[in-house]
Amino acid sequence: MKTSVPTGVRSGANWTRIASVAIVLALAAGAAGCAGGVSRETTGSVSRSSGKPVDQLSSSELPGAAASLGKAYARDTRNKNVALRYANVLQIQGHSDQALAVMRKTVIDHPKDRVVLAAYGKALAGVGQFEPALDAIRRAQTPEYPDWKLLSAEGAILDQIGEKQQAREAYRKALDMQPNEPSVLSNLGMSYILDGDLKTAETYLRRAVESPAADSRVRQNLALVVGLQGRFDEAEQIASQELSPEQAQANVAYLRGMLSQQNAWKQLKAEDKKKAVRQ
Repeated sequence: MKTSVPTGVRSGANWTRIASVAIVLALAAGAAGCAGGVSRETTGSVSRSSGKPVDQLSSSELPGAAASLGKAYARDTRNKNVALRYANVLQIQGHSDQALAVMRKTVIDHPKDRVVLAAYGKALAGVGQFEPALDAIRRAQTPEYPDWKLLSAEGAILDQIGEKQQAREAYRKALDMQPNEPSVLSNLGMSYILDGDLKTAETYLRRAVESPAADSRVRQNLALVVGLQGRFDEAEQIASQELSPEQAQANVAYLRGMLSQQNAWKQLKAEDKKKAVRQ
């Protein structure tokens, strides 16, 4: 999955909204990470590309994977592994309502399964139902055997509902269990973007990309925070490591335009205030 700046720009009017979208995507990856792969019983029924980890599927592979997994799911809606992968692919494609419908059925069939509950929480978060998502993630967690992925997912949801201190506490607990985990550091960095603290956000994201386990999402989030500080050439260079030069340029152009528009609105508001004072 390639997380790019335009995704967030299209979804909202300001950079805080971009950060929200990026955190939800990171949540999707974290909760999905609990799911693992397709079992041997099901691999033969889906295409070769759909057997890859979902976050490694290219944009050209996603439609085929979705079609194959959809057929496999229709043959056996109770197959947990197929349902999890199918819902995950649907969510990456932007079909969040359909992904939630799949997970609603799956959680009925597997009401006590931690992996299913986590994925159900992810699907709820994908459609903006953050309170039920938080409940599902917490029900998936067990105090005696806590899962760092679930703690990170919990933090991501808490950030969405404005509970930033609780969110960061969850991230730090996750880091205590999994030190220097790049996905958690990335979520923590995005939490500081939501708070407007771009310098601290960049510090955590740079720590995240130093890890050999850092993936495209983490590096694209670093490109985002660098671009938000106006260092467009550097942001484009970082983005180019994951995207084609054309895609990287398009992303930075989107970010430039968005920030320019924000500045224009600020100037207009400032002028309106001056006029109001004069009157």
